[in-house]
Amino acid sequence: MLKEFFWMCSGADTDLLSECPKSEQIKFAGIGGTVFFTAVMAFIAAGYALYTVFDNVFVAMAFGLVWGLLIFNLDRFIVSSIKKREDKMDELLQAAPRLILALIIAVVISKPLELKIFEKEIDRVLLEQKNEMTLENQAQVGLIFEQEEIALQRELENIDTSVLTKEAEVNALYDVFITEAEGTAGSGLLGKGPVYQEKRDKHDAALTELAALKANAAEMKGGIGEELAMLEEKEKTHLAETQPIIDGFDGLMARVTALGELPWMPSFFIFLLFLAIETSPILAKLLSPRGEYDMRYADAEDKVNVWAMQKIQQRKAMLAADKTLNKKVYTSIENEEETYHYKKQQARALIRFQTDEYVEEQMGVAKS
Repeated sequence: MLKEFFWMCSGADTDLLSECPKSEQIKFAGIGGTVFFTAVMAFIAAGYALYTVFDNVFVAMAFGLVWGLLIFNLDRFIVSSIKKREDKMDELLQAAPRLILALIIAVVISKPLELKIFEKEIDRVLLEQKNEMTLENQAQVGLIFEQEEIALQRELENIDTSVLTKEAEVNALYDVFITEAEGTAGSGLLGKGPVYQEKRDKHDAALTELAALKANAAEMKGGIGEELAMLEEKEKTHLAETQPIIDGFDGLMARVTALGELPWMPSFFIFLLFLAIETSPILAKLLSPRGEYDMRYADAEDKVNVWAMQKIQQRKAMLAADKTLNKKVYTSIENEEETYHYKKQQARALIRFQTDEYVEEQMGVAKS
């Protein structure tokens, strides 16, 4: 049962193969087994690759099964379409396009399995890339809100500067009226005279202005602080919204790119392994000598070809004979006097009929 299944996988004619020696049967069973297990590997590879895309086991298995069947059908066609010939160069030319197709299939099958084999190393590379992307994202988001934050910080600095300037002015006025009272400056008179009182009033007015300025500054700084807090909250929200995109950066293309950053030799040897597996049925047919199955198959094809050629020749001969007979028949009829008179009589009757019809039509037009 298993042997017949592998025969079917090899694309061989099971009826012919059952009449061949065991060596031929074993050879085609091996070729069919290679085709089958290549399709199984294609199913696994495609299933894993699509799982990284859809993150759903059932969807990945369904698409993987379709892909495995497609690869199975392609491999079976490739192997079954290679026919053994007497000229090895003809065989090689016949197999060249199929070898190129096998190369493409090997690349498609090996790449997802490489991603699975080097999964831990790829995860490390992806983690480094995610960390770099996170830092870059933080820097970019910071640049978005940087100008507003700088403007608000400048406003705070201007408020503090104005308060400090007013405090310096108040302190200077304080020193003026104190020195006036001591008589060490101003009018030089000791005591609290009119000049002292005038300077004291200026200080008190400035002090009142300073108190009002501080109250206004505190209110303005509170509003600016709220705006800064809102900007900081917006920045955190923006980072929180963009971070999941970075965290989800582990799709198929990202993993293939990360695989490219790993040493190439292990990946290359895995590719060579699958290339050998994929091309082994073709190479087996090319390298193996022409066996009894190939002779029987060629004989069956020759029978069909000869039968088809015979049918074509028969149809051509019948057509040529029919042409010759028709020529003789019509040539003979052309020279018969009876046929001439009959044709003349029919033509005369047709002309009379057409004339009568025309006259009746014209009379009807005249009456109307």
